[in-house]
Formats: sequence, C-alpha cells, structure tokens
Amino acid sequence: MSGLSQRQEYILGLIIREYVKAANPVGSKVLVDGYDLNVSSATVRNDMAALEDEGLIHAPHTSAGRVPTEAGYRYFVQKLLGDTELSSTEKRMIRHQFHQSKYDVEQWLRLAASVLAKTTRTASLVTTPQVVEARFKHIELICTQGRMVLMVLVLEGGAVRQQMLSLSEPVLQDKLSEAAAHINTLCTGKLAGWIRSHLHQQPTLEQEIMGLAAELLDRAGIWHRAVYSDGLLNFFAPQYLADRQDVTPERQRETTTSEPVEADQLGARQALHILEEQSLLEEILADALTPDAEGVQVMIAGEGRWEELSHTSMVLSRYGHSQATGALGVLGPTRLHYGRAISAVRYVAGLMSDMLIEVYGEEDHFAGES
Repeated sequence: MSGLSQRQEYILGLIIREYVKAANPVGSKVLVDGYDLNVSSATVRNDMAALEDEGLIHAPHTSAGRVPTEAGYRYFVQKLLGDTELSSTEKRMIRHQFHQSKYDVEQWLRLAASVLAKTTRTASLVTTPQVVEARFKHIELICTQGRMVLMVLVLEGGAVRQQMLSLSEPVLQDKLSEAAAHINTLCTGKLAGWIRSHLHQQPTLEQEIMGLAAELLDRAGIWHRAVYSDGLLNFFAPQYLADRQDVTPERQRETTTSEPVEADQLGARQALHILEEQSLLEEILADALTPDAEGVQVMIAGEGRWEELSHTSMVLSRYGHSQATGALGVLGPTRLHYGRAISAVRYVAGLMSDMLIEVYGEEDHFAGES
C-alpha cells in the first residue's frame, strides 16, 4: 500500500466515523458540507478515488457514496485512531458500580458484561478467571454405596471439583474421613506434581485418593471457562440506530434495504453464533490473546483466519494476574465504534485486574470456574 497523504488519512477517518454513526454510504457532499475541509467536492472525490484504489473504501453500488472495507477499518484502528479514553465521569460511575459489589467475583463478572454492553451498545463477553497452576486446598470424601465414594476437591481460590470414585474395596465413612484429614494436612497448598511425587509414601487408600486428586488438579487449568455475556438485544435494534440521538428517523429508513444493513445483520448473526459455540469462542480467544499479546487486541473480520468472523469485529483483552487470567471484550458487526470499544475494554480489564489482586493478594491464586 502506497503512503496516503495527510488529507487522505483525514478523509478516511471521516468516512469511517460517518459510516459508523449512520450506516449510510458517505459521499463527498456529506464531507464538504459537514466538515471544514477547505477543498472542493472534486478534490474530495479524487482523494476518495485514491482511497478506493488502495482498497480502503468501496462503493456498494454505482453512484453511491463509499463505505469502509476491512482493510480500511484496520488502517483506521492501527494508524488513525490514536489514544482514546472514556470520560472521567463514565470511569467514576463504572468504578462506583464495581466497588458497590466488593468481594463478589461472580457479581463482578456479570457487572463487567453489563457495563461493556451498555457502554459500547453491542454484545459483550467476560470469562471466569482460569488458574495457571491449580493448588490443593482441601478434600472431602463421602461414602455413597458399596465401593462408590464422592470426592469433593476444593482448590485454592475456592474453585470446586467433584468426582465419583470406585475404590478397590468398600471403605467405611470413619476411615474415609480419617484419610481425608491426613491428606489435607499433607497436601494443602501443593501442586499436582508434588502430590504425585509423595503419594507412594502413603497408605494404599491415601495413595489412591491423592493420585486422583493430582489428576483433577492437572485438568483444572483446561476446564471450559464459564462465559458471561450481555447486550444481545442490541443486535435486534434497527440497524443499531434506535438509541442514537444524532440519527433522524428519515436516515434510519434510508438504511432498511441497503448493503450496510445486510452486512450488519450478518455480523450480528455471526457474533451470536460465536457466543453460542463455546469451543469456537475458546479457540478464538486462545488465538487472539496469546501469552505475548499485550493490551487490547482488535480482530476485524477474522483477520483472514476465521471464516466465522468474516463480518464481525472483536475487541478483546485479558484481565487478572500472572497466576490466573480471564478474557473480556465486545463483539459485533464490523461497523463498530472502535475508539469507544477499545477504551471501555481497556478500562474494565484494568479495573477487574486491580480488584481481583486487592481481594486475593499479589501472590495468591484466583478462583477458576465454580
């Protein structure tokens, strides 16, 4: 891509902002009448033609205005958007909501999803924090019938795992309780590897239980995370314009049969599909939020890797601590208010991280799904 002039970059930014606001193809007259460009419509048309040659905008049909392409959105986010922040008033209101629900992580997750959806007027997602290395806290053994025993394993941070065990021979509850007490004294705060390396020194029953507990600890970091979402009703608002104060009913009606609206609807359906298919969502999050990824990540139309996101954008971030992290973000059609989405995701992620550290401590381990 050849270098754009400063004016061409400015015009591209205006086209994207106008299109995001009203879902109408943007013509040169809109830009000349609405902004102090100090150039003629013909000059603007020439610049728009250059942007189209670069693949950053295109015309939905003959004699129409222009709409951004995937490449145009990426150029805008990477080079033109700059630093964006929520207002101090919005930050104060969001922070106040979180502090009203202190020490309730599940409520924070629901609140984070709600805040993101309301702030960006699209769908949101928040996953529970997931431990990197699960540590043993305590175990309970409950005799059910015959050789069957219910093992309840509690991890540091409060996550709970349950599993039915079939022991080699029936064991009375008193003996199970005694074995559980011994294991708790021995294993509290330990990792699976330590437990596995010390189980051979224990009696047969304790060996069996400790081996199974180590397996559950190994698996704790890869269990599916719970996903909290909000804002799905935004997808059913007419072209996302119902709540916008700056768009008239006439402009809403102009979009009812346009290509932009069809793209919005397809993007909304794709976003719903992603939220419904947790295995797909987990795969996308793992790809977007790699260990070396820093800050907010923006995925536009799947970045050419995800056919399921061909008309969808996702703005994502990790939150949490080195020992446990979750993911949060917003998603919807590519006609997204990127600046607001990025600033909201960044702020809520930072707030969630700070609050979890405050509750669990810098070196403690966060709860995984419960």
